[in-house]
Amino acid sequence: MASNHPEHKEEEETTAAEDEDTGAQVAPIVKLEEVAVSTGEEEEDAILDLKAKLYRFDKDGNQWKERGAGSVKFLKHKKTEKVRLVMRQSKTLKICANHLVIPTMTVQEHSGNDKSCVWHAADFADGELKDELFCIRFATVDNCKKFMETFQEVAESQKGKDENEDASNAAGLLEKLSVEGKKEEEEVKEDAPEKVNEVKAADSEKKEE
Repeated sequence: MASNHPEHKEEEETTAAEDEDTGAQVAPIVKLEEVAVSTGEEEEDAILDLKAKLYRFDKDGNQWKERGAGSVKFLKHKKTEKVRLVMRQSKTLKICANHLVIPTMTVQEHSGNDKSCVWHAADFADGELKDELFCIRFATVDNCKKFMETFQEVAESQKGKDENEDASNAAGLLEKLSVEGKKEEEEVKEDAPEKVNEVKAADSEKKEE
């Protein structure tokens, strides 16, 4: 018969707790090896990283639709200095916004809400370029201001980048053509001695005849 004495109850609870936590270590049935995961952001530096909720305007339904909640970043490429806006959902890490910030872009406060702002962009989150109207909402007014200020600063900094990029692309193309031309010249030079030997051999055969 179980005793109702408090001391006996404490002993029983302690024994039960000890039974639950045995300290034994059970080896996993399947051992999973660590796999390096590439995010595509290795060559970029984050200028700004904030938590927010993103919406896109559905033209067909004439309404705002939630795109996801997570971390929004401005990422600057280490070599090209191009900046893109990337946002991933917090749990799945699915990309819900991915576009370059270009000089013609503007961001403005969403009417009636100082924690939200809107902008247009040619977005590539779905694997193809789509003209989207985005609205992003932050937890605080300060975060929204930081986002808007950084957005405008980045857009200003990108002025003149397009012309430089076109020039570098053209230079790269010319360099490629010149390298290919040199290879063809080297191949001709390498083949030339063999052709000369073939001609000499043919001449000697004619003389013998």
